[in-house]
Amino acid sequence: MIESYSFGKIVIDGQRYTNDVIIFPNRVKDDWWRKEGHSLHPEDLEEVMEEEPEVLVVGKGHSGLVTIPEETKKFIESRGIDLIAKPTEEACEEFNELSKTKKVVAALHLTC
Repeated sequence: MIESYSFGKIVIDGQRYTNDVIIFPNRVKDDWWRKEGHSLHPEDLEEVMEEEPEVLVVGKGHSGLVTIPEETKKFIESRGIDLIAKPTEEACEEFNELSKTKKVVAALHLTC
């Protein structure tokens, strides 16, 4: 569960992180880097696809600067995964709510 988020910092299950993260059902990847910093590409989501979530929640950053190209949206949806993309604060709330009933992964940009 995400306990708190503020620009550049997130607390998940009591652990504080200051790098972008991917939250899987059983672990947190705390060194998530993308091919292009503020654009999400299919190759940025290899581990997510291996997890086969029902929903992928993308935190687009504090101000929502991360973009998701149409190619990436189609890639995600072609795997039968619902995509929800929001500014990171809203994405955290969405993740917490959805994770109660669905297999959800969150990919969160903590700054910008």
